[in-house]
Amino acid sequence: MADKLKIVRKLDDFGVDYIEAGNPGSNPKDLEFFERVKTMELANAKLVAFGSTRRAGISHEQDANLAALLGTDTAAVAIFGKSWDFHVTEVINTTLDENLRMIYDSVSYMKSKGKEVIFDAEHFFDGYKANPKYAVRALEAAAEAGADWLVLCDTNGGAFPSEIGEIVKEMVSRFAPLSIGIHCHNDGGMAVANSIVAVEQGAVQVQGTINGYGERCGNANLCTIIPNLQLKYGLSCIPEENMTGLASMSRYISELANMAPNERDPYVGNCAFAHKGGMHIDAILKNPASFEHISPQTVGNERRILMSEVAGRSTVLTKIQKVAPWITKTSPETQKIIDELKRLEHEGYQFEGAESSFELLIRRALGKDSKFFDVKDFRVLCEEHWQGDYSASAIIKVKVNGVEEVTAAEGDGPVNALDRALRKALEFFYPQLKKMRLTDYKVRVLDTSKATAAKVRVHIESTDGEKVWGTVGVSTNIIEASWNALIDSIEYFLYNEMGM
Repeated sequence: MADKLKIVRKLDDFGVDYIEAGNPGSNPKDLEFFERVKTMELANAKLVAFGSTRRAGISHEQDANLAALLGTDTAAVAIFGKSWDFHVTEVINTTLDENLRMIYDSVSYMKSKGKEVIFDAEHFFDGYKANPKYAVRALEAAAEAGADWLVLCDTNGGAFPSEIGEIVKEMVSRFAPLSIGIHCHNDGGMAVANSIVAVEQGAVQVQGTINGYGERCGNANLCTIIPNLQLKYGLSCIPEENMTGLASMSRYISELANMAPNERDPYVGNCAFAHKGGMHIDAILKNPASFEHISPQTVGNERRILMSEVAGRSTVLTKIQKVAPWITKTSPETQKIIDELKRLEHEGYQFEGAESSFELLIRRALGKDSKFFDVKDFRVLCEEHWQGDYSASAIIKVKVNGVEEVTAAEGDGPVNALDRALRKALEFFYPQLKKMRLTDYKVRVLDTSKATAAKVRVHIESTDGEKVWGTVGVSTNIIEASWNALIDSIEYFLYNEMGM
């Protein structure tokens, strides 16, 4: 509940127009949410309560769902109704005429109570392709009842942009001047494209979710749609000055949802402006427009130059100069770091996606590293028949500025136990570590022919709720490899927290 209220605040601050916040007729949690959100003052967004038309065979005054919508006191409501004849007769088991009356009665009832009404024509595109006359009659019923918006829904997510464009264009013309919206699911991988095409043909409301979260394959991703419409088409979706908050908002909501961010998402993903190939990197350094369709700073993201076997000297130099701007291509330190990079790659290290470990490598090679802490000793115990939720425990002794701290922690496996124990010890000295957590952990066996004696590479991804960074460790001992990546992750966080 608290997370949902935080998301409402974040979306309002970002400048979205409507927040469809839940279905109060479906569960007690949404009812409680609407009660609690009444005390929240919003600067930009209208809260929308969501629910279905009245049920078949009862009046709108008797319908509990409509009563729950009214009880939220939101200025706007979204009413969804069937526009596909197949769903009417085979899913909700009523007649086609009764369904039209259900739409009309529900919308007109909400209008009589002073509500702004968004009518979501569920399964509209499938319905239109199967029986266009009836699908249009469903829209007409809502329009005649006074709906403020007619939203065309690709609920199954299987329509193509060409279909969406043609049908939206016809509906915009037919129902003008009533405003048309679009609601797309991503089952065919086209929710964003379908939404953009709908806007091209006259739709003026786009429904979607942050990061595309949603049932099955998800909903249309607003983090892609908003910058496409605003930066490429010049349409106003949010206040212009808020666009630089797009990436941080995406990551913030993924954290609250406890979902790993999609690194390959356009605009906001960690890889959206990441460059690997030497020729690409050389071109980027000369002119970013050569391989970037927009400046990453426009959406609050950043350019990343990936370290890999195809990165050239200029790439390494760019990384070095972030730490030591005075270093040049011909400086002996540059060659020293390149040689160390090659040695580590030969051992199995891979810094693509673990640039934070490479930055720490540079600091250590240049003598610009700080000793935030010393680990004096650690021990990990695992039990075959562990009682309870945890299967391992760790004991760690750390030393910071001459002060020692010994802590123990349990964990779901040895690496988790080490992570918990190390944080527990260090948070005594660095309380800001409480906002950092691991989001991903990967292990790669480098030489399978050596079986259990093989060397492994561990990649750890961490976040502070806004930034995401990766670190790497390699060893024949999976605990040691994990430990090295974990230490790098914490040290990198502390460097950034302290502005070093």
